[in-house]
Amino acid sequence: MAFPKPDPNLKPLAVGSPAPAFNLPASGIEIGKTLSLADFIGQNIVLVFYPRDKTPGCTKQLCALQDELAEFQGLDAAIVASNFGSLASHESFSEKYGYQFPILVDADKSMAGDYSVIKADGGTQRTVYVIDKQGIIRFGEQGMVKHDALKSVLASV
Repeated sequence: MAFPKPDPNLKPLAVGSPAPAFNLPASGIEIGKTLSLADFIGQNIVLVFYPRDKTPGCTKQLCALQDELAEFQGLDAAIVASNFGSLASHESFSEKYGYQFPILVDADKSMAGDYSVIKADGGTQRTVYVIDKQGIIRFGEQGMVKHDALKSVLASV
């Protein structure tokens, strides 16, 4: 299966810069809660922006994260996903695949804009960030990121 190539017109936020704050409703294990960046201070975050719920590439990406969730938790990292879908869509997606991490509802695309993941066509550029315990970006890359790269960054922060 071919995945879209990184968008050369978008660049992930710079490593070493503060992660932009967010405050969004969540689905999955956090349904009904509003989560913010401040909720994760003291814990690392693997923040995943993906294009659409229940599509083959996005399902593959999030299921792989779910499969390795214990390893990420062992590195004191929370997995947090986000896209423009509705709470109902995210909840259905989470339930179908048993995701044990929140998916944020970024309906107005404010978070996506802050994290530089909105493509020219208005869609989401698949992008993964690692944010450290103090809220600093330690990794940012477009595409289907290898988990070993994420774990290596997490082991060093």
